[in-house]
Amino acid sequence: MEFLKIVKHRSFLNEVIYVALNIGLAIMLLVLVKVTNSILPAFVLVLLSKWRVLAVRWRFWAANIQANLVSIIVDFGFIIFLYNSNLTGADNLQNFIFQIILVILYACWLLLLRPSSKRKYIAAQAAVALFVGITSIYIISYNWPAFLVVSSVWVVGYATARHVLSSYDEDHVILLSLAWGLFLAEIGWLVYHWTIAYRLPIVTNLLLPQASIIISCLGFLVYKTYDSYFHHSKVRLGDIILPLLFTVSIIGVLVLAFNSISSGI
Repeated sequence: MEFLKIVKHRSFLNEVIYVALNIGLAIMLLVLVKVTNSILPAFVLVLLSKWRVLAVRWRFWAANIQANLVSIIVDFGFIIFLYNSNLTGADNLQNFIFQIILVILYACWLLLLRPSSKRKYIAAQAAVALFVGITSIYIISYNWPAFLVVSSVWVVGYATARHVLSSYDEDHVILLSLAWGLFLAEIGWLVYHWTIAYRLPIVTNLLLPQASIIISCLGFLVYKTYDSYFHHSKVRLGDIILPLLFTVSIIGVLVLAFNSISSGI
């Protein structure tokens, strides 16, 4: 009985340390961005926090990196959001409040969503990475060459598709992931030449790209279509009709109604 108490005590202590380290990471990233006014030190800290990815034999590195791409995308996106919301100055109270909200959301990602292994949570992880990844790319890439932007969009598409498909008994994970990445890359190339974004009401210098909303809706529709086919060996209309109507409605409203009040990046 005494041994069981010790084990339980150590387990509780490990949980406390785990929570503290993750909250500390979120706060430290905010401090680094505000103090240095740069994304590079925060990027380095995130990469250092992923040391376990390479703490194996080198032949496992590629698999580990691919398995952690979704997490890295969200980490880097969080840093880019912090950096862009910090551009108007550290003394701006609204920006600071927004950054605190970002830190809380990021801590929730680290502590609640990222460790979950159920399929619905894995899909939610991919959805967050897709939205955050595409948004952060078009926030920061206004002076990047087209090749780099399109390649970055492809990586986000490939990583998120692979993350979801790996939770199914799918024989063609790589092929389907490559196909989704290519589809998003084509959208990314079009958006590169015609980027539309919306200003947020609180942090005016942080723009929300239209592409991230449209791609997220398309990703949701494709996920529900695949899930229906996987479980029933065919796509049932009842499974996808609501996601289809939702996606078409959102894209229609954005393209037809809100383009006139948007501003390009």
